[in-house]
Amino acid sequence: MDELLWLSEAQMRRIEPFFPRSHGVPRVDDRRVLSGMLFVIRNGLRWRDAPGGYGPHKTIYNRFIRWSRMGVFDRIFAELAKGGDGDQLMIDATHLKAHRTAASLLKKIPWPRGGAS
Repeated sequence: MDELLWLSEAQMRRIEPFFPRSHGVPRVDDRRVLSGMLFVIRNGLRWRDAPGGYGPHKTIYNRFIRWSRMGVFDRIFAELAKGGDGDQLMIDATHLKAHRTAASLLKKIPWPRGGAS
């Protein structure tokens, strides 16, 4: 498997203002969990296949679902899309998944017997 993917401190500082505030018990390391989310999504893994270096897969999954429903990622992407320093920025949200039997979905249609009238 690839090396673990870690967001830099500069990247985290840029997106931290969009994280929801922690109520009650402080959250575990946001950088670790968010890096785990990106690793799983980038590599097309199941959540349970996340490397242990990112913490429990259940934590990564639960935070992804919760933050998705709260619109955290929408706000982060909107801010990142603004750019501002003249560099080119592209965010690709394309994700395609095909079942292993997708290649055989073409139905075998019997050819008509005889000539066409």
